[in-house]
Amino acid sequence: QVHLVESGGGLVQSGGSLRLSCAASGSIFSINTMGWYRQAPGKERELVATITSDRSTNYADSVKGRFTISRDNAKKTIYLQMNSLKPEDTAVYYCNADVWSVVGYSNYWGQGTQVTVSS
Repeated sequence: QVHLVESGGGLVQSGGSLRLSCAASGSIFSINTMGWYRQAPGKERELVATITSDRSTNYADSVKGRFTISRDNAKKTIYLQMNSLKPEDTAVYYCNADVWSVVGYSNYWGQGTQVTVSS
């Protein structure tokens, strides 16, 4: 069984910063692409940023220049440094990963962590 556990969410004022973490655990052989997605109330889940095993990154236009995704392969962990936060960044942030494990190759989601940006 594979688990993704997010942490680091919270309440912050507009212009502030937060750092999210997502740690993968379980009987994992390797992890390919990992990423962050978010879902605001009444909206569909959307891509925030992804990072491959060789650290190639991709960002949504709305967060480019403000958010940075990074990865520690030894710890099976990714991070999302969020700077210059805006009220429109308020959402539940979900971690996602493509994982090779004892049960095969599959895509996994974390339980989500709430980020609230006050104006």
